[in-house]
Amino acid sequence: QVQLVESGGGSVQAGGSLRLSCAASGYIYNCLGWFRQAPGKEREGVAAFYTRGGSTYYADSVKGRFTISQDNAKNTVYLQMNGLKPEDTAMYYCAADKLCVYGGSFLSTDRYTYWGQGTQVTVSS
Repeated sequence: QVQLVESGGGSVQAGGSLRLSCAASGYIYNCLGWFRQAPGKEREGVAAFYTRGGSTYYADSVKGRFTISQDNAKNTVYLQMNGLKPEDTAMYYCAADKLCVYGGSFLSTDRYTYWGQGTQVTVSS
């Protein structure tokens, strides 16, 4: 049974840090990603991990501040978020796909079949 369960969201002040976790079960996934959606905006890719090669991908807006990583033993993917800004405020979603192959944009929602329920991140100025 496919299940993606996010945790770790919360409220922080600008400049603070949070670590999101996503426990992924059901399959071995080729692609794992974090996306976010702010009110009135489209869902956008934040960070992604191609597990077969170990490659990571980041949106320009978070490069140098966010880090995606995976704990294979725990089937968990993390998003470490440092230097948070008010514009990072959004619902954050974990996404996974078992069949995605190398190439194209790993930050596109179209690449992912399975989605978590989301965890809210709020950054105040």
